[in-house]
This record gives sequence, structure tokens and C-alpha cells, in this order.
Amino acid sequence: MPIKTATQLRREQIKQELWPKEIAWTGEKPETGWFRAPRTLPLILALLADKRISGNSDLTGVYLELLARHRDSGIVDMVTTGEHSYAAGYSGPRGVRTWQERMKILEGLGFIKTKETGNQQYKYVLLVHPTVAIQRLYEAKKIPQAWWETYRTRQIEATEHPYEKLMERHAPAKVVPIKAAKPKAKVGAAAGT
Repeated sequence: MPIKTATQLRREQIKQELWPKEIAWTGEKPETGWFRAPRTLPLILALLADKRISGNSDLTGVYLELLARHRDSGIVDMVTTGEHSYAAGYSGPRGVRTWQERMKILEGLGFIKTKETGNQQYKYVLLVHPTVAIQRLYEAKKIPQAWWETYRTRQIEATEHPYEKLMERHAPAKVVPIKAAKPKAKVGAAAGT
């Protein structure tokens, strides 16, 4: 059993004092059915709801639904458009079309990349690292400065890698050319044997 830090013990004590009968959501093992997300997620969702970024389309439900389906490798193996649209909060006759419109906007903003197969428009979705997508939007001058400063500050507080560090970490390894070794002289050949 892992050793708990003083901070963890203090939080457990507070929980026991204030809410002794409640079951808290911890996401710890053996808990299942949860997903990893950056600590900057609330800010990212606020950005995706901002009309200056997405027009009149709130993208938060679609993006959050994709994150919740992510298991590993940044890939979401999609099921049916009806299931995804409903889980993102869109139902009724226009539900699928509304969801598809928002998927297209998310892709245009650089938060996702998609692949179709056969008749399925969205078979695979790649979740682009949000730090990368946000950096590209910032460089294109599409992000409000106040939001950017708040986001960068939260990244520092959460010890989340900034764009530069992330790119360093994922840079391809430098290949060092191997010099051809000079053939060694045979031992006895020089002596005439």
C-alpha cells in the first residue's frame, strides 16, 4: 500500500470531519470508469464555449464526450453518431447534425483530427494535445490575451508542461551518423609473413 503524504492525510481528516458518511470521488484504484484530463480542462472548456473562438456553437459537450471515451494513445474508436451526439447533449431530429457541425469546428480549431472509413464519417478521432492546439490558436492571434495569461498561470500552478517543454519531450531523437571504421591492418601482413 502506498505511503500517503501529509497533505493527503490532512484532506482525509477534513473529509472525515466534515462529511463522514459521504462517499467521495477519488479516481483511485480500484475505481474504474474515469478518465485522465489536464488540470487546465475547465479553462479549455471555457475557451471552447467562447463565441470569439467557436462562433455561436458551444463545443464543450462534444469535446468532453470525446475525452471521456479516450482510453489511450490519444485515439477514440468511435461508435455511432447517434450515441456520440446523445452523450454530448444533442437529441432529436437535429441532434446528429448539430454534433457533426461541432466536430467539424473542433477539427478546424485543431483540437481533434478525424478519419473516416467506409460509410462512417468519424471512425477514428485523434485528440490533439490541448497545449499544442491552444498554442497554435494563440500564434494565430485567435485567443483573448486575458484568457491566455490565466491559462499559462494555471499551467505553472499545476506543473503542466508548457508548449516548449512538450515539444522538447516529443522531438524526434537526433540520429548520430556512424562513421565507417577504417579496416585494421592485418597483424603479420606488414611484416611480410
